[in-house]
Amino acid sequence: MATEQWFVEPLPPRPGETPPPEDLEPGAQPCGDPSWLASPGAPGDSPEAEPVDVQGQLPEASTATPSPEPLAPGPGLAPSRLPLDTMFSPITEQLRYLLKKADDFQSYLLYSRDRVQKEQLAKAMPTFLQMCEPYFLYLEAAARSVPPIYGALQELVRKGLLEISQQLTLRLEQLVLMYASFGFVDLEETDPLSISSFFCGRFSISPSHEVSIFRYCAPAAYTAGRFPRYLYKKMRWNLETTPEPSGRGQDSHVDYYFLCYRDTWEDTGKSPANSFPQIQKLWSIGRWVPLGPAEDDLYSWILCPQPPGDYQQLLTIGFEEPSHTLATDLLVQILTCQGGPARPPSVAGPAAWTAQGS
Repeated sequence: MATEQWFVEPLPPRPGETPPPEDLEPGAQPCGDPSWLASPGAPGDSPEAEPVDVQGQLPEASTATPSPEPLAPGPGLAPSRLPLDTMFSPITEQLRYLLKKADDFQSYLLYSRDRVQKEQLAKAMPTFLQMCEPYFLYLEAAARSVPPIYGALQELVRKGLLEISQQLTLRLEQLVLMYASFGFVDLEETDPLSISSFFCGRFSISPSHEVSIFRYCAPAAYTAGRFPRYLYKKMRWNLETTPEPSGRGQDSHVDYYFLCYRDTWEDTGKSPANSFPQIQKLWSIGRWVPLGPAEDDLYSWILCPQPPGDYQQLLTIGFEEPSHTLATDLLVQILTCQGGPARPPSVAGPAAWTAQGS
């Protein structure tokens, strides 16, 4: 992404208000540095401790996956000697850093009286979301990957990592929705320049299967007006299957799974206006089954704003929306056949995954 000039001049504070922090350079985030988990500075540190681009431009955010610090204690170190607060200290410091940046984005949106500055900030939003990707990668991989990166993580540590991931995900979603409400961000999924969804982690469930997590900022129609009707997407998981080196002639491919809800008023045969008190959202997890266009017809893909697809429902959750973390837990159970008989149609199942990794 090309760099953008963020702000022309500081904003004068409004009477009786505390002006937002001036340090709003996401480029100061050392995403590409293996030491990125180091504390970015205590809350009382001066702004000069954080590097700022002299030209006032937004540097490119690094997407390199960091080398996280081990969370589990070493073989010769008893767990009681490594307090949980100490283990989480660099991680929570990084969370506060990113949440502060989100607050800065929100403050300039609310208090800036210059539309040009707001538009420039909206252009920087994708870069800020990209800044958070290495952090999400670390949280989800350390908590969920099989086998664990640093041995068997205690359940308490796993829960703490996923709670942090959940907190940052909801904050970013809130921020994007706020910018969309002001008209500076587009949430339309068919627009390639929109921010309809954002990446929030990746983890492995076998040596040849990886799951990437995406969160929709606002519910998106599942098939852009096609059947099944009244079905809306809230999360997407990409299950990427990589063939083993011995698997000649096999290509990598991706299966898509979604957390969706369906407005149940369609079952009553009444219009929404006549059945508003009975409207409920029925949540489920399902798999995308492509219906077209033809894979060998390039022009059909170019002319198709959104490929149509069927919805293979794998699990009915209920009328309460599951959390970001719980929904991913349920998907993992589906893929590993722990939560039911469903298994990905494109793979042989957990037994085959184990055989591939042996």
